[in-house]
Order: sequence, then structure tokens, then C-alpha cells
Amino acid sequence: MVRLTVIVLLAVSVAAYAQPQPNALGSCLADNTSGRDRKDLARWIFLAMAAHPEIKQYASANRSAVADESARTMAALVTRLLTESCASETKAVIKAGGSFDPAFRNLGELAMQELMAETSVKESMGHFVRYLDQERFEKLRAGE
Repeated sequence: MVRLTVIVLLAVSVAAYAQPQPNALGSCLADNTSGRDRKDLARWIFLAMAAHPEIKQYASANRSAVADESARTMAALVTRLLTESCASETKAVIKAGGSFDPAFRNLGELAMQELMAETSVKESMGHFVRYLDQERFEKLRAGE
């Protein structure tokens, strides 16, 4: 019983210790990227998604040249962030055996928020509302 308690306490303390590193790294990444950097990230995400067989028909960009340029831009950004701007936070995540996923997920969310704040994007995202079945929503609201 004591052995199990020690294992549980160790696991909880390791998890509690490991948690701040991705958060610190995520904050550092956010603090050390510009609007241009986040747009470059969003472009890279878009081009990566556009490679999906069911989506690529909708992307009109010359995929190979544009995607390669975007990949080079992302490589330079990630290299700068992890080895210069946020080197100590990166080392802490590595030392703790943590994951970079939370930090980059946070940065990706910031990039998308920045794009979504643009008026033309908001309008495009809201376009579907015209086609909602308002009658069904009214019934739902009325409790039917």
C-alpha cells in the first residue's frame, strides 16, 4: 500500500512539474512571434491541409513552389523560436520529457484567431447562416 502511494505521489509530482514547461514555452512562443509570423504559420497550416486528397481541388496555388517556400519559412521560424527566442523554455521541456504539442497548439490557435479577426474571413465564415433552416431553430427555441 505504501509503495502504491509513493508511486502515485511521484507520478502526480512529475505531472505537476512537467506541466508548466509547455505552458512557459507556449507563452514564450506567443510573445516572440509577430503578426507576420502567425500569418506565415496559418499559411503553412492551410497549405498542409490543402494537400488532403478531398481538399486539394479547392486550393489554386501552385502547390509545390508555394508549399516549399512556406515550409522554408516555417523551418526558419521554428528554428529561431526554439533555439534562440525560447531556448531556455525549450530546454526545460526537453529536460522534463515533455511535449511541444501544447505550446505549438497554442501558437496555432493564436494564428487562427488573428486570421479569423479579419472582416472578410468573418463574413465568409458566417455565410452558411443564410442557409440554416430557421423554422427548425424556432421550433427548437419554442421547445417543440
